[in-house]
Amino acid sequence: MADASIPTPTQEESKVSPAELKKRAKAEKQARRAAQKEQQGVVVNGDNLAAQATEAAPSTPSQLPKVDRPPKAQQQQQKQPKPSSSSQPQAMPVRQRPSQSGAPKPILKKDAPKEDHKQVELFSHLYTQSRHHTFDGVSKDVHPAVLALGFQISSYEICGSSARCVAMLLAFKEAIQAYTTPTGTSLARHLTQHYLSPQIDFLKTCRPISESMGNAIRWLKKLIVEIDPNTPEQEAKDDLCELIDAFIRERIIVTDQAIAASASRQIRDGSVVLTFAKSSIVEKTILQAHANGVSFRVVVVDSRPLFEAKSLATSLMHAGLEVEYLPFSAISHAVKQATLVLLGAHSMLGNGRLMSRIGTAGIAMQAAKADIPVIVCCESVKFSGKVALDSIVLNEVAPAEELLLRQVAKQSDIPEEDGSKGKPSDDAKSEATKVKTMADWKDITNLQVLNLMYDVTPAEYIRMVICEYGSLPPSSVPVVHRLANEGM
Repeated sequence: MADASIPTPTQEESKVSPAELKKRAKAEKQARRAAQKEQQGVVVNGDNLAAQATEAAPSTPSQLPKVDRPPKAQQQQQKQPKPSSSSQPQAMPVRQRPSQSGAPKPILKKDAPKEDHKQVELFSHLYTQSRHHTFDGVSKDVHPAVLALGFQISSYEICGSSARCVAMLLAFKEAIQAYTTPTGTSLARHLTQHYLSPQIDFLKTCRPISESMGNAIRWLKKLIVEIDPNTPEQEAKDDLCELIDAFIRERIIVTDQAIAASASRQIRDGSVVLTFAKSSIVEKTILQAHANGVSFRVVVVDSRPLFEAKSLATSLMHAGLEVEYLPFSAISHAVKQATLVLLGAHSMLGNGRLMSRIGTAGIAMQAAKADIPVIVCCESVKFSGKVALDSIVLNEVAPAEELLLRQVAKQSDIPEEDGSKGKPSDDAKSEATKVKTMADWKDITNLQVLNLMYDVTPAEYIRMVICEYGSLPPSSVPVVHRLANEGM
């Protein structure tokens, strides 16, 4: 009968409340999930189970067995879940792991040894292709004058934003004079895209272009596009060369003279001028003040790896000035005796911050803390519309090898008292092979060397910016930039 086929719940099951049943079902579900997580890589053979279920199922409704329906009360009892006799889930047919079947375990990507990168991840966006020092991979369209300039910039023979800009424009003059317009096109269309662009791309591979170089390049491209197609080729090239000379004369040479004349009036008798690294316009300012008969002395602070201030101190001493040369570690001593700080600039950013040789921000901060005026001498061609709050986004990473100190003389090269060169013993040789120096930094695990070129000085540390338009606060830099660079 139908009543005999329906299982009746026991007395213990009838006492279990629905909440306890739900809690027990939840525990069973968590146990099944834990078992699945332990069996990573295991795949359930669901396809076989589905096939078996399909074969076992009847094909037509007539084949279904007829079962008498129980009363409504008994149906409700059937819908209630029954507590399981054990908390363990029912085992499912699964495939064996490779380790259980004896097959070799595959090497996962996370188990593979990590490659020791020598690039600092925070500055990974600044690591461009290595600097060009040879002719390998150089385009055939690069002019020899631009090629020589690129190697000089890469080796710091030409250093400084203004010097690099002037040298670039002079090299472009030679390249333009050697240019010949192909038949079927015009100079205005072909010169920029197909001839000038390879020259610029090569210079970028030697060193990232400075802000003054970028402004000069944009000015030159605009000049080329505006050339009348009916103008003869040689006449157009001569006009371009004359305009380049005028740009160098008006935007850099005459500008430097005006800035030096204005900034030199800030130096008075008895002043102690503090400067950092080397800036050509700061050098002209100091020499102009000395030529005006002002009696003062100069404190020059320098730092590795370029030691640019050595040449500045030498030129000032030859001019008859009293100069004190200090390392960067002595900036606290230098600031104590200074009455004025003169700084050069790589670029003046749109938010009034100064981007200059790394270490400048430290000196400006020390001077501002001691209430010493910090004056920046900068041409408007170096003004930028870019904004930076730190030294991470906009910067240049130089080769790390430049920071390494020169190797000390080897023990075998040091002469002994009798004049013969000492030879290290076997124990010393074995010990020397074990000890690694900074010269072996590429072989030392987890060691990275970072050589940044510039830092960013906050505007609140700067008292005044002197350009060819006069003396202005850092907040007026974007106004002068729009006036001087965006309209040209």
